[in-house]
Amino acid sequence: MPNKFKTVSLNTMIDKHIGRRGTERREAFEKELRIDLLGQAIKHARQELNLTQEQLGELVGVQKAQISKIENGAKNARFDTILKVFDALGAKVSFNIELNNKKFAY
Repeated sequence: MPNKFKTVSLNTMIDKHIGRRGTERREAFEKELRIDLLGQAIKHARQELNLTQEQLGELVGVQKAQISKIENGAKNARFDTILKVFDALGAKVSFNIELNNKKFAY
C-alpha cells in the first residue's frame, strides 16, 4: 500500500502556517519561542538544584509568582531579573548575536 503522507520539514510547516522569516507574524512567533525556551531553561536549572520557586524567589529577592511567570514565558519579565535568576542558580549565561550574517558571542 503506498504511503499517502508526504514528509516535510518543521521549517516548511512554520513557513506555511506562521509565515516566512522577516514577516511580522513570524518575527513575533520566533521572539515568543525564545522567551519560552529561556523560561524552560530556568525551570530545568531550578529543578536540577532541587529548589522550589519560592526558594529561588528568596535567593533573587522576588516573589514566587514572579519566578512562575518567568518559567512560563512571561513577556514582561525584566531582563535584570532574569539575569539575577541565572546568577542565583549559578548558571553561566552567554549571548549569541548575528548581524549581517556575522556571528558574535558574548
